Amino acid sequence: MNTRPYQICTRCVMDTSDPDIAFDEQGVCSHCSSYDSMVRDTVDRASRGERQAELDAIVARIREAGKGREYDCIMGLSGGVDSSYVAHLAHKMGLRPLAVHFDSGWNSELAVNNIENIVKKLGVDLHTHVVDWEEMRDLQLAFFKASVANCDTPTDHAFPAVLYREAARHGIKHILSGTNYATEFILPSAWGYSSSDKRQLMDISRKFGKQRLRQYPTIGFFAQYAWYPYVRGIKTVRLLNYVPYDKAQAKQTIASELGWRDYGGKHYESVFTRFFQGYYLPVKFGYDKRRAHLATLINSGQMTREEALAELAHPTYDAALQQQDKEFVAKKLGVRPQELDAIFAQPNRHYSEYKSNDWLLKTALRLKRAVIGV
Repeated sequence: MNTRPYQICTRCVMDTSDPDIAFDEQGVCSHCSSYDSMVRDTVDRASRGERQAELDAIVARIREAGKGREYDCIMGLSGGVDSSYVAHLAHKMGLRPLAVHFDSGWNSELAVNNIENIVKKLGVDLHTHVVDWEEMRDLQLAFFKASVANCDTPTDHAFPAVLYREAARHGIKHILSGTNYATEFILPSAWGYSSSDKRQLMDISRKFGKQRLRQYPTIGFFAQYAWYPYVRGIKTVRLLNYVPYDKAQAKQTIASELGWRDYGGKHYESVFTRFFQGYYLPVKFGYDKRRAHLATLINSGQMTREEALAELAHPTYDAALQQQDKEFVAKKLGVRPQELDAIFAQPNRHYSEYKSNDWLLKTALRLKRAVIGV
């Protein structure tokens, strides 16, 4: 339990709900310092349009690698802002992407409509991987029973597994990613754990699940960090780090051009993620992921600290909808709401209490930062 005196950053809105946070003499937090030293220059140059030549060169390489093939790139499409805007940019640049969607069983009706509108208006082919629900249900419930913070891992792990498999199957050498520094750089490591760790996923499944994972798509450390990117030569391109990326403007663009409609929260296109981020994490762990998202927007100049504080003064989302979501989640997982509450009431556990490849992932991250800086 975090027993530190409460403190909030004087620049952003990150606070001591992150047990690892540190502050300098001016009260500026370590997340802001990391943003300054690691990505501010990249974001600022992109915002000024100074990375366009780099982007043009990357697009040329994508086109060259895709010559003679049906698709020259592949991208995950969740229906959220980032992936939808990447689809818009890819079309605008004349690329020929294959869109891939992982149907985890938790899509909101609005998410389905957004995806349908996007692929129809852009003339993009869509491959949807529908998960085996019995396996997914069992795995999702196992993560809740493990009492860890990273309970969105079952969806977040499977998406790249499906992407890499489809890229390899079609001979595609480039994955377009919506991950970016302008809106989502800040995220305390203490608030969760890497979804890419297959070893931990399988350990939690074995300890708390009842189903063997036969159809659920997994990807191991070697495959994700060596085999696909280096042996198969499949590179990931974070398009949004090369262009001026303003979240509000992006929403306006995809709304007007693609018929996209807002979900009311980051990653709320998934009913589960809305419940996980808006209820499970704040109630069980005291983690409000809005802080991290808003802190990044403050640092990238897309929001003032005062505006962020005003947003945080409101509940994560409507209380009546929270209750509705809890009942829905319980029903889909095959338990009663009271049983779900009893599971949530179990003592919180740290990811390190389960088997993991933590040291491998940290070593890979250090090597990556030594080579490319971030």
